[in-house]
Amino acid sequence: MPIYDLTSVQKVLSRIEEIKAQTALHLHNMDNQESSRTKFTEVLDNMNRPVKTRAISNQTSYHELKDIIDKYADKYNIDQELIRAMIQVESGWNVDAVSNKGAIGLMQLMPKTAAALGVDPNDPVQNLEGGIRYISDLTDKYRGDVEKALAAYNAGPNRVDSGNIPDVSKRYVKNIMSIYRKLRSAG
Repeated sequence: MPIYDLTSVQKVLSRIEEIKAQTALHLHNMDNQESSRTKFTEVLDNMNRPVKTRAISNQTSYHELKDIIDKYADKYNIDQELIRAMIQVESGWNVDAVSNKGAIGLMQLMPKTAAALGVDPNDPVQNLEGGIRYISDLTDKYRGDVEKALAAYNAGPNRVDSGNIPDVSKRYVKNIMSIYRKLRSAG
């Protein structure tokens, strides 16, 4: 019985799924016929870019992502340990994590948030950049109040601004801050 190498088939199927996800994300955000033509064209243009290499395994670790985290944490002026704590709580380092509310990837970006940030939430590197940039923006918005920024990352800025932070978001902030403090003290 011959042995077949299915690596190429798996790569093609993986690429098809990426294209479907990109198309769905862009098509979901279309408001009118003219913008739909433009956005669909943008999706097609993006498909012609080189296929990302998925050197990152589905279940990752800090060591596998350290250089990427450091790069974007430095770029957006956010503490690397905070990002580590967020990833631990958000996705448990699972690149393919999807929440029951539709948040995607390591930093659990909602599709609308990812679209607003201009990143593909299914691409681990773009997901990290988008999540790190978003928490940086929120930290700036709340004048360095990391706990408020984390609450807004989880519940949305409108809820934080209205003072209506859900209990689940309060626990989320508490969990991240606990891990963050441990990482900072471990040094």
